[in-house]
Amino acid sequence: MPISVSAIRHSSLLIAAKNPNYSLRKYLLFSTYSSIAAEQFLIHLGKDQTHVEKTLNTVKAKLDSLCVAQVVERCAIDKPQLGIRFFIWAGLHPNHRHTSYMYNKACKLLDVEQNPRIIVDVIDGYMAEGFVVSIKMFKVVLNLCRAAKDAKLGLWVLRKMKEFNCRPDTVSYNLVIRLLVEKSQLDEALGLMREMGLIDLYPDMVTYVSIIKGFCDAGRLEDAFGLIKLMKGHGCVANAVVYSTILDGICTHGNLDMASELLCGMEKEDGDCKPNVVTYTTMIKGFVEKGRAKEALKILDRMDDSRIKPNIVTFAAILDGLCKQGHVEEACGVVNRFSEGGGGVENDELYSLLVMSLMRAGKKNESENIFNKMMARGMRPNGLASSNIIRTMVLEGRVMDGFLVFDALEKSGNLVAVHSDVYSNLLAGLCEENRFVEAARIVSVMVEGRIRLKSTCAENIIERLNICGECDLANEVASINR
Repeated sequence: MPISVSAIRHSSLLIAAKNPNYSLRKYLLFSTYSSIAAEQFLIHLGKDQTHVEKTLNTVKAKLDSLCVAQVVERCAIDKPQLGIRFFIWAGLHPNHRHTSYMYNKACKLLDVEQNPRIIVDVIDGYMAEGFVVSIKMFKVVLNLCRAAKDAKLGLWVLRKMKEFNCRPDTVSYNLVIRLLVEKSQLDEALGLMREMGLIDLYPDMVTYVSIIKGFCDAGRLEDAFGLIKLMKGHGCVANAVVYSTILDGICTHGNLDMASELLCGMEKEDGDCKPNVVTYTTMIKGFVEKGRAKEALKILDRMDDSRIKPNIVTFAAILDGLCKQGHVEEACGVVNRFSEGGGGVENDELYSLLVMSLMRAGKKNESENIFNKMMARGMRPNGLASSNIIRTMVLEGRVMDGFLVFDALEKSGNLVAVHSDVYSNLLAGLCEENRFVEAARIVSVMVEGRIRLKSTCAENIIERLNICGECDLANEVASINR
């Protein structure tokens, strides 16, 4: 009897599963599922490894992200340098551009983070062949360095560009500067920025914001302010993004009075320097984190004066701060004030935020009272608030209270947002208390909504139902996860 190709593939996969050899398993997986385009590129890559790019240019196959990933994965097994060269070539293809995801994936497949030497070998290979490497090719390499988070390698590549008579541009410098900042090598980043001026390049907003943020994160506020002055001297005007970055640094490492002065200065400015919702939210978070949540209320007033609407992040910050610091009345006042208009958040969402802020502050009774008022007024609490109210009730042994909330949410058509684990916990609690009529309601909703039961709960629930003679319900519960 002839053996089919599918049978061979199936047996190969079984062998690979038993064999601990990772490379072989990778190869078998690739050979089974690789695209025709990827196979064509691989065939050409195997022909002439000294003029890779010329060979690849002759391939007419369609190049896309899936194809690139498959070729790189196969090359990673025994020809990682070819994988890098293919990836660089593919990044300049007229019909394809690498995404951040692809850079991270290639970096992981080729293990660049653990083996940076592979990049060095590829660059040295270009040099040995006398290959003309363009600035666009170097940018692909620098983006791989960024994906690998290797500042040392990125700096080496930047320096190597000169040996290829390739003049780095602002984008190239920015890539390395950001890497240095992420590694807290701020003086080296500042040195690179100064170096740009020596070759008639001008730092742009990306350059300045990267280093300013680094200085602020490190608490070097004077250096950050000094860089703003330097920006102005180079004709690069600081905007709300820059000032918000500094404001965040002052709130974290400096004092709030200085931050308030900066905010006042911004409010007097025109155009791009005026504070936005991010600026004000940063200031509010600063007051909250220093235990001065009531003073943050004044920032809300200033937002109103500037006709800037608070967003969900703004409200979450101030409500959390007020509730945790014991100012529940003030928190309720904020919600009442902005529910009448003037906020950038819907009423249902605003009250749901208050429910969660009270819950996080350990004020469960107050949280439940607000939730009940919402339900009584026909409002629709969000999924997070509803789920946490029911979950807390079940944990406290108030299973029937939890069921009544569940029932009310179902009748109001607002059950869809409730988290799936709540169903499992509530069902388990009802069965434990022999509330089988209510349990049957939960099961019915789960079956209709195709909501799976937590595996950790399923066995105990079914066992409990069988012991209590509820065999039909036990069978229905068992069917949920089939």
